[in-house]
Amino acid sequence: MTLTIADTRGLRADDGVVSSSDGPRADQPRRRAFTVEYKLRMVAAYDRATAPGERGALLRREGLYHSHIIEWRKARDAGTLVVRPAAEPPAPAGDGGAPVSPPRRRRGRASAEQAELERLRRQNEKLAKDLARTQAALEIMGKAHALLELLSESVEPKREPGSSR
Repeated sequence: MTLTIADTRGLRADDGVVSSSDGPRADQPRRRAFTVEYKLRMVAAYDRATAPGERGALLRREGLYHSHIIEWRKARDAGTLVVRPAAEPPAPAGDGGAPVSPPRRRRGRASAEQAELERLRRQNEKLAKDLARTQAALEIMGKAHALLELLSESVEPKREPGSSR
């Protein structure tokens, strides 16, 4: 007899509590989620490790892969892996003589806008290249057509209407 996961679901005690963990995929492992602080701490610890085998020991102890460190380091260097301060107190309204800057937007929105702007720039550059290529092709086709007309006029003598040849 083969016992499957579906067969074992009925064996659990019913405690009467309805939870979201009893869904159809409740028995499957969940993907780990790492906090920004943890990522920065692990990258720093990995970079500090200098003794032979120390980096591998860190990765094994934490259950990480080298690719995690590589991706987190790239994100840190790009500025997207930053610890956000909890709540910044409001700045004084120009009392100290320092210029008052406008309120800053959230980084997520700004980065999304920057990503959209970069995508539109790339699309614009591609369309400009396509337009230039199409215009060059049309210019070449026009010159080829004019050349073929000149060649056809010079090869064939003009016939008069009513002549046999």
